[in-house]
Amino acid sequence: FVQEGRISAVMWEICQQQAQAGSPDLQEALLNKIVCLPDHVSNKLQGKNPPVFFPQNYFPFLGGAVIQVLQKISDSLRGGLDCSISFVSHVLGKVCVHGRQEEILSVLLPRLMDLTKSDCIWQRICWRLVECVPDRWMEAVVLGFVQRAPGADVLSRLLGNLVVKNKKAQFVVTQKVLLLQYGHSTSVLQNLLGYLSLDSLRRALLIKVLLELLETWSSSSAVKHSPPEQQQYISKAILIGLSHLKEHEIESCRQELLTSMMEGVKCHLDSSLPQIRCLGMIVAESISSKVNTDGPVLKFQEPTCCVLSHLTPSCASEPFQTRLQHDDDLIPYDMSEDKELKVKAPVYIRDCIEVLAGSEDVDKWEATVKALESLVRKNPAATREVSVELAKILLHLEEKTCIEGFGELRQRAQVAVLTTDPIPVSPSYCFPFFQLRHRQKMKQLKSLVLVLAAQELSCPKSHGKTKHSGAPKPCIQLLPGSDSSKDWRRIVDERIKSKTRRFAMGRSQVELAAVPNEFSSVAGHFFFPLIQHFDRPLTTFDLLGEDHLVLGRLVHTLAILMYLAVNTVAVTAMGRALLEFVWTLRFHTDSYVRQGLLSCISSVLLSVPKERLLEDVTEELLETQSWLGGKMGWMGWCNASGFVALVFVQCLLNCDGSSNV
Repeated sequence: FVQEGRISAVMWEICQQQAQAGSPDLQEALLNKIVCLPDHVSNKLQGKNPPVFFPQNYFPFLGGAVIQVLQKISDSLRGGLDCSISFVSHVLGKVCVHGRQEEILSVLLPRLMDLTKSDCIWQRICWRLVECVPDRWMEAVVLGFVQRAPGADVLSRLLGNLVVKNKKAQFVVTQKVLLLQYGHSTSVLQNLLGYLSLDSLRRALLIKVLLELLETWSSSSAVKHSPPEQQQYISKAILIGLSHLKEHEIESCRQELLTSMMEGVKCHLDSSLPQIRCLGMIVAESISSKVNTDGPVLKFQEPTCCVLSHLTPSCASEPFQTRLQHDDDLIPYDMSEDKELKVKAPVYIRDCIEVLAGSEDVDKWEATVKALESLVRKNPAATREVSVELAKILLHLEEKTCIEGFGELRQRAQVAVLTTDPIPVSPSYCFPFFQLRHRQKMKQLKSLVLVLAAQELSCPKSHGKTKHSGAPKPCIQLLPGSDSSKDWRRIVDERIKSKTRRFAMGRSQVELAAVPNEFSSVAGHFFFPLIQHFDRPLTTFDLLGEDHLVLGRLVHTLAILMYLAVNTVAVTAMGRALLEFVWTLRFHTDSYVRQGLLSCISSVLLSVPKERLLEDVTEELLETQSWLGGKMGWMGWCNASGFVALVFVQCLLNCDGSSNV
């Protein structure tokens, strides 16, 4: 029955009956039998199915039968006879909703693409085939076409204006695929948005979809609670949609685009995830370049991340791709015989300051940046005379040339200046942390320099000589004239000993000279200026409010400084202040800040001596214990770090007999 093509004959008969108002119950029964025939046969034969009834064989065969019926419908229409395509649409919809899209569409779509290239009747048949699919099956059919169409023009030829005529298809295309799902590939987004842009009736939906995507992209709630994969998916859709807009359409919605850009870039830059901030910068720059074609465009100094390679080249059209293309038309100069001119680096600290402050000689500036660290460490006395001025210059130093490793060279020079003269220089890195004119990147750099300098000051310098242990070289002593048999064993042993090579076992011992901890006298200068202004909200800068990224970096910096202050005089006062700081922020909503608070508690427990903890900060310890072990703490903080800190506090307090724990 199946191999002789009787299924196509049955479907063609029903199509003719539908034109004459046939029985709906009979059509529904036949629909179930045709679509579910492999299941019925399998249940009847109990696993002894013929190969033709395997799903991977049956549904491609059913796709060929659908093509045969559509061919008969085409011939009937050309002959002036009336017939219905509704039953074929029901078959297609039910097969797709049962999860057999790939099998049937792998046969159906290539034939429809060939037949609709130049035949308007076949185009109308294809449009009608999809339009007659019931709403409950429309999503599966539309997704199957969108995912397997080789391009937006082919999809437009197959679906026509389906999204304008059918509300369910419009919801799937403009809402569900773009805003409620994010697992589709970039080609699906290109097909979908390109399909909306290829007809004047559908372009209104394109603009509507783009504005809704921008509204979601600029929502602070969506940025905080949606996964990064979904935000990248929405950003791709925005870039593709922008590439399809025309000039008059941009003019009509310019204000909405600018408003969404300003709100969205703020939400993304406030995120603690680097990839989210990178997405915000890329999309904002793209919107700005589209809207402000004649005026200045938005440009970020922050380096873009690897998201750009996954986002821009595959999504945007030519206006965006040209930003990443190199100008290959220029003929390069022949530099094979050029010789590099070596510029002598400055030998005095004051000369370095003059070069870095205002010299226009790029080569001399580059040589100064490379030699500055070693020059500072070799001349500590000269550095202390101008340390504050040099630190401020390095703090605001910008890269003039494309020098390799500029950030690391500047950072190492700053650490060298800070360790050479820590007390006068430390305010330049501590107090500006709360100033408005400093960018987040500079605040991150300052916190990193403080940590590296504290680590260098707290680590003792190793001195001493390596002692190599060696055994004296054995020698043979023969007794002349002694031929007694009693001495033969001693003579043999001495000969064996003289022929044996011995090596020293184990590592060489290095004697470390006792040196003072240089961080002990300056720990307070690094720590307390950072902690004293955190609760003062300034204009557009509120650490306890929206600026949680800066707060998270501050908390982690304080934890590291506390850990490095072990065995210092100020460690007890630092520990008490840090526990009070943690208590203030114990219910913060950002996970990055909460991780830093647990690091602070661990640093206090590791650095402050047990006796000082039990005598001087007992009350703070009890509060910390109740917080870590309490219901509110465990509901939001249940992780390994919190558990270890809680156990540490309990063991510490249990060791003291006077504590009622």
